[in-house]
Order: sequence, then structure tokens, then C-alpha cells
Amino acid sequence: MVDKYRSFAELVSNEKQDQDFRVHTQKRSGTIVIIAPHGGGIEPGTSEIAEAIASEDLSFYAFERMKSTGNRDLHITSTRFDEPQCMALVSASPGAISVHGEDSEHEVVFLGGRDAAMLNRLRNTLARRGFTVESHEDPLLQGQDLGNMCNKTKNGAGVQLEISKGLRLSFFKSLSRIGRGSRTERFEAFVAALREAIL
Repeated sequence: MVDKYRSFAELVSNEKQDQDFRVHTQKRSGTIVIIAPHGGGIEPGTSEIAEAIASEDLSFYAFERMKSTGNRDLHITSTRFDEPQCMALVSASPGAISVHGEDSEHEVVFLGGRDAAMLNRLRNTLARRGFTVESHEDPLLQGQDLGNMCNKTKNGAGVQLEISKGLRLSFFKSLSRIGRGSRTERFEAFVAALREAIL
């Protein structure tokens, strides 16, 4: 599906901040940043996952759709996502992990990006904790493009997590706004595995 908006400037000229969308940031100097560029209702569950991974000691960013309809309208693909606060946070960080939602029904995490060392740690830790880890067959979901927001760090490399719909459904009571308020043990295990690999 083609994005409605090709840049944040185009989006913000048609949508209202704090009415149609909101931005959350937490900068913690010298740490990697955990990003959810398609949070809220755009790719449900991703902002909750990213915020839990960041916890109290890593930088965090989320762009969230606030309305219950038209969620896809606010999706800007990762190679064109240029919201200024996100770009400032990523460019000042030594590394980045972007958290995305993928549409597969089976429970899987697709790992991508250019940070080979972090990818290895994440792959090994997630697999050891019982999660299925794969590389996505779609090159657009592999996070390799230098223009991808996760690779615009100080080191020019980051990680892209594509978390399937099936796996996200196992993390919450449901993927509705209310349902995402109830998190499962599997959610906690996933976040713990990621933090173990990162820290």
C-alpha cells in the first residue's frame, strides 16, 4: 500500500498534532534509542513494546495515531520518515532499534538492519528465550537501506524489528487501545530478552 504522505512536512500540513497524532520523546544521553515510528493505532502494540524496552535507562521515541479510524493514513515508510524530533534523537545516539508491526498471523520476529553485532545478540537471545526469529523475504522490510531511520545513528547502523501480528496478539489482551493496556507474560519475556541483548 502506498503512503498517503511522503514526508512529515506533508503530513503535518494536513493533520493536527495532539488531535490526530502525538509524539513522545525521552532523551537519555549516550544511550541507544528505541523507536516506534508507527505507534498508536498505526501498527498497534509497537509503541507499548518500544517504551517497555527503553524503560528508565534508554532513549525513547514514538509517533502515535490518536484517532480510531484512518490509522494507515499516518504511516510514513522508514526510508522517508523524517519527523524532526526523531531525526535529532537518532542522529545523536550511538545506535537505534526501530519497532514495527508486520502482518503475518504466525508468531515471529523478523530482524533487519545494518548493526551486525546487535543483530547477532538479539537473534541469539530471542531464540534462547523461545521466540522464532527470521529474516523477512521482502527487501523493503529488511532495514538495510542507509536512508532507513534506524541507520541514521552516529555509527550509521541500527536494527529494525518487524513483529508479526500473531506475536503482538500474544502480548496483549487484544490490539485495541483498551486491550493493549493488559499485557501478558509473553510480553514481559520478550521485553526482558531484548533488554538482555541490548544491555
